[in-house]
Amino acid sequence: MQPIRTCKNLQTITPSMTLAITAKAKQLRAEGKDVIGFGAGEPDFDTPEAIKQAGIAAIEANFTRYTEVNGTMALRKLICKKFQEENGLDYEPKNIIVNSGAKHSLYVALSAILNQGEEVIVPVPYWVSYPEMVKIAGGVPVYVQTTAENGFKVTAQDLQNALSEKTKAIMLNSPSNPTGSVYSREELQVVADFAVKNNIIVLSDEIYESIIYDGAEHVSIAQLGEEIKKNTIVINGLSKTYAMTGWRVGYTAAEEDIIKAMSSIQGHTVSHPASISQKAGEAAMTLDKKIIEDMVRQYDERRRFMMRYIDENIPMFSYIKPEGAFYLYVDISKTFGKTYKGKEVNCALDFAGVLLEESLVAVIPGEGFGTKEFIRLSYATSMKNIEEGLKRIRDFVAQ
Repeated sequence: MQPIRTCKNLQTITPSMTLAITAKAKQLRAEGKDVIGFGAGEPDFDTPEAIKQAGIAAIEANFTRYTEVNGTMALRKLICKKFQEENGLDYEPKNIIVNSGAKHSLYVALSAILNQGEEVIVPVPYWVSYPEMVKIAGGVPVYVQTTAENGFKVTAQDLQNALSEKTKAIMLNSPSNPTGSVYSREELQVVADFAVKNNIIVLSDEIYESIIYDGAEHVSIAQLGEEIKKNTIVINGLSKTYAMTGWRVGYTAAEEDIIKAMSSIQGHTVSHPASISQKAGEAAMTLDKKIIEDMVRQYDERRRFMMRYIDENIPMFSYIKPEGAFYLYVDISKTFGKTYKGKEVNCALDFAGVLLEESLVAVIPGEGFGTKEFIRLSYATSMKNIEEGLKRIRDFVAQ
């Protein structure tokens, strides 16, 4: 028998269900099937014209060679300016590293802080890649169950119960993927106090920062004082705010020792983010905020329609009202034990599979986020698709 030649850490890695469902939906579309997709984790808007033109100009100016490992000084200065003006956080360029997307930022940060076997507290539901990144980096994810009644947010007792001598970090995501929850200043203070008291690092994923509703306020946990700021790694990027998912521009702000460690890893792996994308990023950071506001307004219209439609037409479903991001996390547990098209549904994975096969609607099962009672519906798609997709789901569950 041939020996296993790949890294042992990878034997425990689970493929992304988000990408798997999306791939299946694309396959069905290629076969000519009319698939409605609620799986997208990216804006359906085009990248704003000024950003595209900046990328084209960079190519034409031959800005196509290596840049600094941490990103261009011009872009890092703009990121510092953004943190100061929008978050009240003072960082210098030495505290910033630009990465190849916020996902890359998270992984490089975890690789920079984790020793083999150290633990990272991961609240459930979580974004699909959090635990897998922890495992690849040699760490151990420690799952903390949250509840819909508490808005899927961790409490002081949750954190205390998960604490051990091996605890190194906490994953924090506000606004949240998949739930849309937004931590209040008071709720963040609970996490901050725990982290400072126990000298634990907070990885604060703030990629959906600009997409919030109903007057909700985005607060970065690093804003809550110098002590917690020193213990926080802030992760952000341009993908969601500026519809730039394919450009791959993320960034990290942290204490200088952490940035230096991340720079060492990045320099030996990807060298630096794409030069052209960084020039486009500079344009994004100076873009008129009205463009962002217009996108958020459209998301909000879709969000309200989706909630209203479910309330009026699919009473079997329930959810918590999302305050941010562009997802509705829907409890479908009342469908469990029922049979649809001759197939029994006992978990979200069952539900998503039958729904895609029989009604040509793609949703992301909650197992990918650590729960089996929920599905994630993205409203980063057109109102026409949302209306047609929800009608198909209504008819499916009414069988």
